[in-house]
Amino acid sequence: MALIHRPARHPRPMNACAIEFHNVHKQLAGSPVLRGVDLQVRAGELFGLVGVNGAGKTTLLKCLFDFCTPDQGAIAIFGQAHGHSAARQPLSFLPERFQAPYYLTGGDFLRYLARLHNVRHDDAAVQQVIAALDLAPEALRRPARDYSKGMMQKLGLAACLLSGKQQLVLDEPMSGLDPKARARFKQVLREARAQGRGALLTSHALADVEELCDRMSILHAGRMLFTGTPAECRARHGGAADASLEQAFLNCIAA
Repeated sequence: MALIHRPARHPRPMNACAIEFHNVHKQLAGSPVLRGVDLQVRAGELFGLVGVNGAGKTTLLKCLFDFCTPDQGAIAIFGQAHGHSAARQPLSFLPERFQAPYYLTGGDFLRYLARLHNVRHDDAAVQQVIAALDLAPEALRRPARDYSKGMMQKLGLAACLLSGKQQLVLDEPMSGLDPKARARFKQVLREARAQGRGALLTSHALADVEELCDRMSILHAGRMLFTGTPAECRARHGGAADASLEQAFLNCIAA
């Protein structure tokens, strides 16, 4: 089932890179969390950002959305400085611990997000997306307080996909999804990429990154240790011809 795509209403400069981090540093409570991060996410690609807990992934995303200010360095979104609110208009964000307002039904939440994103609420598109994510239509009539973790995650993903934004930023998007929903979500992202939309996603599941992502980066202790394709990561850090991406990851951060 093809995913309906409504392009963003806000014009953006043409740029080969959707998101660029240059020499980004950040300290929290006096401790360095990001140490000179350089990263380029190309427009229209599926990009995986991986690392252990505390590596700095969520802080990097917070800097991107101007939730916190880098101590040093620059961030650009489609060539525009990220600090300007207009620069962030092409982005749609799903935080790691997504929670819709408990008093809204799922349908009300999607209508509210459509207004925030300045797109027309389209019932047919909503039904198409929730079917693609395996979220039952009757769930949209239930209040968010009755949702399971997996249902809440599907609702958040649906809101991002329906936003029409060119670049998705998804922090642990498969958290709480069962195997069927994970498979459906991967297919939805592939369809979005075929329509020219890109995604930057963080994940602890390296098998998912290898299956889904065009390129990946390994962030460890606030430093970017590797950027390239999953196959290049295995070739460079695997240590053996048949090494898994997990083994290559472990070798990379150990080195």
